[in-house]
Amino acid sequence: MLSLIKKVFGSRNDRLLKQLNKDVKRINALEPSMQALSDQQLQALSAKLKERVQGGEALNAILPEAFALVRESSQRVFGMRHFDVQLIGGMVLHSGKIAEMRTGEGKTLMATLPVYLNALTGRGVHVVTVNDYLARRDAEWMGQLYNFLGMSVGVVVPQQSNEEKRAAYRSDITYGTNNEFGFDYLRDNMEYRAEDRRQRGLVFAIVDEVDSILIDEARTPLIISGQAEDHTALYQAMNMVPPLLTRMQSEPKTNEPDPEGDYWVDEKNHQVYLSEAGHENSERILTEKGLLPEGQSLYDPRNISLMHHLMASLRAHSLFHRDQHYVVQDGEVVIVDEFTGRLMVGRRWSDGLHQAVEAKENCKIQFENQTLASITFQNYFRMYEKLAGMTGTADTEAYEFQEIYGLETVIVPTNKPMIRKDTHDQIYKTDQEKYNAILNDIRDCQSRGQPVLVGTTSVENSELLSKALTAAGLKHEVLNAKQHAREAEIVAQAGKPGAITIATNMAGRGTDIVLGGNVLKQIELLLSDQSLDEATRETKAQELRDGWQALHQQVLDAGGLHIIGTERHESRRIDNQLRGRAGRQGDPGSSRFYLSLDDSLMRIFAGDRVRAIMDRLKLPEGEPIEAGMVNRSIESAQRKVESRNFDIRKQLLEYDDVANDQRRVLYGQRNEVLDSTNVGEQVESLRDGALTDVVREFVPEGSVEEQWDLAALQKVLESDWQLDVPIVQTVENSKEFGEEDIVEMVVKAGKAAYDNKIATVGEDTWRPFERSVMLQVIDNHWREHLASLDHLRQGIHLRGYAQKNPKQEYKREAIELFSMMLQRVRDDVVKLLLTVKVQSREEVEAAEREAEKQHVQNVQYHHADQDEALAEPASDKRSSSAQAEHAGGAAMRNPYAKVGRNEPCPCGSGKKFKHCHGKLG
Repeated sequence: MLSLIKKVFGSRNDRLLKQLNKDVKRINALEPSMQALSDQQLQALSAKLKERVQGGEALNAILPEAFALVRESSQRVFGMRHFDVQLIGGMVLHSGKIAEMRTGEGKTLMATLPVYLNALTGRGVHVVTVNDYLARRDAEWMGQLYNFLGMSVGVVVPQQSNEEKRAAYRSDITYGTNNEFGFDYLRDNMEYRAEDRRQRGLVFAIVDEVDSILIDEARTPLIISGQAEDHTALYQAMNMVPPLLTRMQSEPKTNEPDPEGDYWVDEKNHQVYLSEAGHENSERILTEKGLLPEGQSLYDPRNISLMHHLMASLRAHSLFHRDQHYVVQDGEVVIVDEFTGRLMVGRRWSDGLHQAVEAKENCKIQFENQTLASITFQNYFRMYEKLAGMTGTADTEAYEFQEIYGLETVIVPTNKPMIRKDTHDQIYKTDQEKYNAILNDIRDCQSRGQPVLVGTTSVENSELLSKALTAAGLKHEVLNAKQHAREAEIVAQAGKPGAITIATNMAGRGTDIVLGGNVLKQIELLLSDQSLDEATRETKAQELRDGWQALHQQVLDAGGLHIIGTERHESRRIDNQLRGRAGRQGDPGSSRFYLSLDDSLMRIFAGDRVRAIMDRLKLPEGEPIEAGMVNRSIESAQRKVESRNFDIRKQLLEYDDVANDQRRVLYGQRNEVLDSTNVGEQVESLRDGALTDVVREFVPEGSVEEQWDLAALQKVLESDWQLDVPIVQTVENSKEFGEEDIVEMVVKAGKAAYDNKIATVGEDTWRPFERSVMLQVIDNHWREHLASLDHLRQGIHLRGYAQKNPKQEYKREAIELFSMMLQRVRDDVVKLLLTVKVQSREEVEAAEREAEKQHVQNVQYHHADQDEALAEPASDKRSSSAQAEHAGGAAMRNPYAKVGRNEPCPCGSGKKFKHCHGKLG
C-alpha cells in the first residue's frame, strides 16, 4: 500500500524537490539580467540587498535575487557556475535541513548560496568544518567570492589570540571547526570581563560533513579541564598488573562452567570484566606490590581508587592498540580519530584511560584533569536559532537527525547520472586469503592502467598492506594519520593511470580524486617548489596542462577509479564515504569490499553464521562467498552496531540535558553579572536572603520565644559573618520584640556593615571587586557541581535494582544538588563580602612595616588540640568560637574551664556542654 501511494504521489523527498524546482526556474530566469550587469553594478546590488534585509524584508522574498547574484559572481571570480542541483541544495540548507549530496557534487561551492543570503542580516553565519585545514582553505578560497560581494570573512583555529578570535566572530561569515566553536562558547562563559568574550549570538550554522560532527563525534562531550591530583606512580605500578593476569578465551555463559582465566573482554561494549578468580589474583598481586594493605578487599570504600586504576589499565592493555586507536609521536600518545583517520592532537581520553595508555607505552604521564566546563555537541548545536548540514552520507542516519536535532534529510539528485558499479562483497575464511585476493585485484587494475584507492580502517592495517605491496614490487602511496602533512599531494596524484593509494577512512578529506590526476593541485605544488628556477617550473606546468587530457581519457577507458575496501566499518556511512570517492560527476568507477571471518565486525556480529554457510558449502581454500544474501547479513550487523551507538548517544544526551538546563540557568546568571557594571542590587538581595536563613535556623518561622536560641544565633553571626548584633540584650530589654523584628535587625546590621566597607574603599573600587567575587564563587561551585554530577551518573544505574528509573532518579538528585549549589553560592558570596578585611592605604603600609619587624617572631608551630579534634566539620555553619578566636590572633586560653555540664556549650552549637565539648571530661 505504501509503495502504491509513493508511486501515485511521490515520496516526501520527491515532493520537496518538485517544490524547490519551481524556485530554480525563478532563479534561472534572472540569469540574463545578472549577466548584463558590470562588476560594480553587481557589488552595488549586493549592498542594496543588505539594506533591504536590514530594513525588515524577509530573506525568502529576496532568495531568487541573492542566489542569482551569487551564481553570476562565482562565474566571474572562480569561473565556476552553480549547477541547478546546487541551487536546490542551497535552498535545502537555507530552510534549516540537511542536504545529502554525493561526493564531487560541489558542496563547498553550494554552501556559498545560503551563507551569503543569511549573512545579509549582519548577525553572523558560522560554517563548521571537520578540521583546521578545511576551515582555512575554505575561508581563503570562498572568501574571494564573499569579499567581491562586500562580505567580511573570518576563520577561528586553535592558538589564535583573543583579539584575532573576536575579529573573526565579528565578521559576516566565520569558518572554524566544531571543536573550536564549542570550546570558545565554554571559554566565553569562564571570562571575568564582558569585553574578553569572543562569540556573539549563535544565529545560523552550516555544518560540513554533518554526520561526522553531529553523530560520530557526539559520543564524547567537549571538556575544558584543569590540573587535578598527581597519580603518576600509581599508574606506573598498576601497569605491571595486566601482564600478570590471564585473559579468558571466551565470555562466561550462564549454566556453563567458567573458562579459565582472570578477565574477559566484551568487544561489543568496549569493556573489560574481572572474573571471581581475577579478583583474588588482582588482590594478591596488589598486596605483593604494596599497593593494597594485607587482608583488605579491592571493594572496600577506601580502595575504590585502586579498582578504578586497575580497570583503566586492563582496558588500555586489552582494547586500545597502537597504530589503530592511537600513535606515539615525540614521546606522546596521540589519539587517532576512528572515523576520519586523522590525528586528534590535544585530545585526551578521560577517566584516567589516557594516563594508563601512557604508562603502557612508557611515555611521560600527564597529570589527571578536573572538569572546569563541559558541553556535548548535541546541546551546543541545538542552541543555534537555525541549523543546517551537508554531507554525502546522511540518509542512513536520517532518523537520528530528526529525533535529536529536528533536522530533516533531503537527498539532492546528482548533476549527472551515477554510473559506478558496486559489486558484491567477497568473504574469505582467513586474513591471508583476503590479502592475496586484494593483491591480485590491485595487480589486475595496474596492468590495465586503472587507478586504485584501497581503504583500510586503521593505521596498522594500512602499514601491513603497504608492506605486502612493497614485497610484491608494486609502487604505491600511503595516506594515514602519520602522513597527514602530504595529504593534498597524495590525493592529487591518486587519479593518475595505474596509481595505487592506500588510505585510512576518507571522511572530510576535502579534495576530489580527479581522473588523470588533479592537474591544478599538481601545478600549485610545482610552482611552490623553490628547488627549481622559475622558467623550469613554468615549462613543467605547461607540460602537465597539455598532457592531462590524454591521461584523463586513458583512465576513463580503463574503467575509472576502482575502490577496494579491506574490511567493513561498524557504520555503513564510512563505507559509503569510501565508495563515494569513485563515480563523481558521471565518471565511470567501480567498488568491491573484501572481508574475512577474522575481521572484527564479522567476528563479533556475523562470523558464526557465515562460517556455518562456508562449512556446509565445503568451499576450497582461497574460494570466497559472494552473494546478496551475505551482503544483507553484513548490513544487518552494521545496523545493529549503528542502533547501539545511537542508544549510547541518546543516553548521553538525556543525561546531559539535565546538566544543560542547569548550565543555561547558571551561564545566564553569570552573563548578567558580567554585563552589569553595578551588581549592588543583586548582592543586596543575596545578603538579605542569606542572613534571613541564618536567623530562621535559630528562630524558626511561626515559633514561640521558648524555641528561640538567641545566644547561639548571636555567636554564629559574630564568628561566621563578623556581625556584632546585640540580639540577646535587645530582646531581653524589649517586651514586644517578635521574630520578624529579629530578622529586620540582623538584615539592617548586615547592610550597615556592608555600607561601611564601601565607604572605606569607595564605590569605584568596591563594585569591580564585588563582581569578581561573585564570578569566582560561581565558577568554583559550578566546577564542584560538575564533578558531583559525574559521580552521580556513574553509579545511578544501580538504582534500577531497586525498581527505580535511573534517569528519573538522576534528574531528581541533580535538581537537588543544583538548588543546594545555588544556596552555597549565595552564602559564600555574602560571607566573603561581609568578612573581607577592608583597610585604608595608610593602614596597609603600617601593617606591612610591622610585619617586616615581626617576620621571624610570628612563626607558629601548630598541632591540632583536643578542641579541634572534637569540633564539627568545617562545612557546618556553627564553627567553634575557639577556632574563630585563634584565627583572629587572640591569646590562647581554655574557654571551657568554668562551664557547667548542663550549661550551653560556648562553641555556639546550641548543645549542652556535656554533649559537646564537655564529652572529653
